[in-house]
Amino acid sequence: MAPTPTAKGTVPFREYATWYRVTGRPGAGRPALVVVHGGPGSTHDYLLPLAGYAERGWPVVHYDQLGNGGSTRLPDADPGFWTPELFLDELDNLLNRLDIADNYVLFGQSWGGMLAAWHASARPAGLRGLVVANAPASYPLWRKEMDVLRAQLPPGVDETLRRHEAAGTTDSDEYLQAMLIFYSRHVCRIDPLPRELAATYMETFTDPTVYRAMNGPNEFHVIGSLRDWSVIDYLPDISVPTLIISGRHDEATPATVRPFEELIPNARWEIFEDSSHLTHLEEPERFTEVLGGFLDTIGANGAQTTTVSGG
Repeated sequence: MAPTPTAKGTVPFREYATWYRVTGRPGAGRPALVVVHGGPGSTHDYLLPLAGYAERGWPVVHYDQLGNGGSTRLPDADPGFWTPELFLDELDNLLNRLDIADNYVLFGQSWGGMLAAWHASARPAGLRGLVVANAPASYPLWRKEMDVLRAQLPPGVDETLRRHEAAGTTDSDEYLQAMLIFYSRHVCRIDPLPRELAATYMETFTDPTVYRAMNGPNEFHVIGSLRDWSVIDYLPDISVPTLIISGRHDEATPATVRPFEELIPNARWEIFEDSSHLTHLEEPERFTEVLGGFLDTIGANGAQTTTVSGG
């Protein structure tokens, strides 16, 4: 159970609204830990366990990206409306509206990790640290690795998936059942699904506008506008200490994650042996130890106190 938030509400973003949730009190010392969820088109719910860091003195900010959750829904928006630039601007706006842009750490998970890395590459003055969790550095790399993982599925599964993809019947029950085989291996290996993750899945299923426009029908069939998007060129410009996290069974395979380690100065990569794409849910004790250790290298006033060695 996540701690009770100290504040909830919305901030204006252009003519829309971004929903947020704050646990703890920003400005009291330690940087705010700003949690950027995946998708795109997901919600904050599956990352709520990170609110527990407020009990360690870290104010924690969750938010729902535009188009989902408590933020403005735009089900009739043209697919071209949904761009990485839109969500980068939304993140910048949130930091300023909540008055935390001068002292914060970013935690980005999956697509949120790519977005957070792009934000960090601009070297904002108030950013103290970056955590990139279960994220690829490039969708072309991701799509290539999806073919590798699909080929390793039980006999006939990938054949079923590709038959429906070719026919445009990815909403069929047969396709869904085959898809879940991939998800149970490479997205979340916990059965039954954690409540927080089920809540996010339900939100995304209810309004898949953003996910389908930018990603596609699922994690491994990326046919949306992000299919050729990459943050690799931005990574050398990141100057803050960076923690990279992935799971041994992650759909974000080592080949997709490695550019973060190789190109970000002062980065460290931790692989969780018993996890797939949701390390914070699959190995919560080790996750808490690793993330907590990294955050402890950030001083109470946002100053780095310990150098994070290269991976």
